[in-house]
Amino acid sequence: MQFDLRALADSVSYPAAGLGILIESSGVPFPGEATLLAVAAYAAAGHLDIRVVVVLGALGAILGADLGYLAGYRGGRPFVERFSHLLRVNPGHLARSEMFFTRYGGVTILFARFMLGLRTWASVLAGMSRMPFWTFQLYSSAGALIWALAVGAVGFYLGTNWALVQGLIRALGMGGLVVAAILILAALLLRRRALHI
Repeated sequence: MQFDLRALADSVSYPAAGLGILIESSGVPFPGEATLLAVAAYAAAGHLDIRVVVVLGALGAILGADLGYLAGYRGGRPFVERFSHLLRVNPGHLARSEMFFTRYGGVTILFARFMLGLRTWASVLAGMSRMPFWTFQLYSSAGALIWALAVGAVGFYLGTNWALVQGLIRALGMGGLVVAAILILAALLLRRRALHI
């Protein structure tokens, strides 16, 4: 990370929870996941309410994805081809992505949220492929909420040890971190359920 995300969380507070992922989800490479992780860790120190952080993270992800979808839908293939060097795709990849979105669009949008790189461009490609907007919105919203809960939980529960969070990001990558977040959430839910039985 080239800048201190904790300083960003401190200075921008709640808006930082949604701002980073809004930028990334709209198609602009930005450390949105790391930003939410930092804000959630900041919430663990008692400065913010983690529930608000998660909701704002999910809303930022949804709005950013909508902007990306709109750019892909309005600009179509010429827009995407103009920026294909950033995507590192060639015309063959674009043709395959259009066919893939036609066949598996909703599931792709849902799981793209958890894949670095694909998260940034999936919305643009969905718009370019003319995926129906409300189908896109349903899967995008579900993915955004699950993603924000998972990343927020990891940031919050590991927030007292920022060095550990940074080490996990480096060691596992963001995809592995999300898997770890899901496992932590599952363990917490099982523990809570066991206490209520």
